Amino acid sequence: MKYHDSVKQASKTMALAVSQLKQWHLPVNPINYAVSYEYCQNKKSKLIASIKRFLLSGRALDNFFMEQLYKEHLLEQSKFREEILSDLSSLLTQFQQRCQQSVSGAEDLIEQFDDYLPELMSGDKEKVKLALSKLHQASTTFKMRQHELATNLEQAQMQTKALEDELELVREELYLDPVTGLHNRKAMSKHVDVWLGDETNKSIVAIVVSVDHFSQFKERFGSLIGDVILSKIAKKVASYVDDSGLPVRSACDEFIVLLPDVETEIATEIAEKIRQGVEKLRFVSVQSGVRLPKMSVSCGVGEMKNKEPLNKFINRSRKAIIGG
Repeated sequence: MKYHDSVKQASKTMALAVSQLKQWHLPVNPINYAVSYEYCQNKKSKLIASIKRFLLSGRALDNFFMEQLYKEHLLEQSKFREEILSDLSSLLTQFQQRCQQSVSGAEDLIEQFDDYLPELMSGDKEKVKLALSKLHQASTTFKMRQHELATNLEQAQMQTKALEDELELVREELYLDPVTGLHNRKAMSKHVDVWLGDETNKSIVAIVVSVDHFSQFKERFGSLIGDVILSKIAKKVASYVDDSGLPVRSACDEFIVLLPDVETEIATEIAEKIRQGVEKLRFVSVQSGVRLPKMSVSCGVGEMKNKEPLNKFINRSRKAIIGG
């Protein structure tokens, strides 16, 4: 039973959730059930829209996509983490600025010492004596402040480094796929938004790489070996992308390579190199020494049209696999 549902309503929704999973041909595990339950409740419009959009693309739901939905819409951590990333980055900037201001303050204090030099050079014993007294007092204060500043700066550097390390870990969790190390769909959307931010007519080409018969491979050899093989294929796919491109794991058995300012003909050549490169890979089970079957991929290439939604662009590129 969820939230404030009555026992009767909850029981009805539970039955609908299980039935819905059967229609989607998905196993009834905790994550799939939780997503299906929310879908049947019909209260989370964004989750429902994501599922319908995925189904309209002609693909079958899989555990990978359900896990993404669970993290995005049920755990509701992504928005919080993105906000805290922004807040912490701003905090780091402000903190570093204040440290710089402290350093500037110390420099100002040193400059004040110069103000006493005329009195020291005046030849007036009283003025010289008074200037020496003030200089000694200022020097003592300055040394204390410098010591405090050095201590604070050292602590600040340690804290800043720790925060930067934590931020990097959060960024990886937000934008990287844990199995392959490639970017995820959230990172893909973010990069496209940045690319199109100042140049709406920017050319972007997508290469969709689908691993052939991967579900059968996983059923035969298990998810663990399947993930290892997928990570090796992902590494091969990424090896054909330079720093300007973006390799993404977009589904359980699918990768997308986004290439800005690249002609379709060149992208087609890269897609063929990826296909040939994967076919040359050889896999051997470390535990048993058994040679695993060769893997192959199918590729589709599409170019983003002016002001075209990202999903439409990707789906059109995905359909090019069938046509190609």
